[in-house]
Amino acid sequence: MNYRNPTHLQAAILDWAGTVVDFGSFAPTQIFVEAFAEFGVHLSIEEARGPMGMGKWDHIRALCDLPQIAERYRRAFGRTPTDNDVTALYERFMPLQIEKIAEHSALIPGALDTIGELRHAGLKIGSCSGYPKVVMDKVVELAARNGYIADHVVATDETPQGRPWPAQALANVIALGIEDVAACVKVDDTLPGILEGRRAGMWTVALVCSGNALGLTWEQYQALEPQQLDEARQRIHAQFESARPHYLIDTLNQLPEVVADINRRLAEGEMPQAC
Repeated sequence: MNYRNPTHLQAAILDWAGTVVDFGSFAPTQIFVEAFAEFGVHLSIEEARGPMGMGKWDHIRALCDLPQIAERYRRAFGRTPTDNDVTALYERFMPLQIEKIAEHSALIPGALDTIGELRHAGLKIGSCSGYPKVVMDKVVELAARNGYIADHVVATDETPQGRPWPAQALANVIALGIEDVAACVKVDDTLPGILEGRRAGMWTVALVCSGNALGLTWEQYQALEPQQLDEARQRIHAQFESARPHYLIDTLNQLPEVVADINRRLAEGEMPQAC
């Protein structure tokens, strides 16, 4: 039995918030702000977005490690935040998140048709998220009401490590019965999510205008002047550079063209690990 490079994609592993639902990825960011506020600690939306893509406990830990936020916490409590403090914040974050997730559950315009194109091209649809399972269950339920059902879902607390580790992406490979990681494309709007795909040996596609990096509603995105959009793209491309995504596109709706190009490259013998 000899190894042969895959010649076409078999699966797309999609993120959720900012990729398929919740265009500006507002559900997690706003709740971080509210959870910290209940502890008397100010947190801006921009600060909340910083570690986006990680598991939520790890996200809060990363926020608490920022010097300016640690100092605000020290002023409120007389100490910098410990892991126990992070857990307390997380335990307040979770019910708030579950309570308000429906407010930001709309599918990204065009996403359902795009996913239909991917399926028509023979791709299975895997998915993973920085949300824990208790939140993902609600997200999945709401998405199903709007017509989107992924073939497999992996929450951040269903693997030993969350992003940027590759475990969630690889769990999809196993569950979907994919022959080779190089036959998968990972699509995400965050740096940890792209690193996850890279470390899993997959093709990676970073979303520039939907999701966390731009942080606008669909309507605000549509209203941007061409120069504003070009400047935003340049800024966000620079943010993603260290993760080395194979492709950068505005939204999920450009993914079918990327899939066609990846299939061409695979047929010519290119592999994602070498690019």
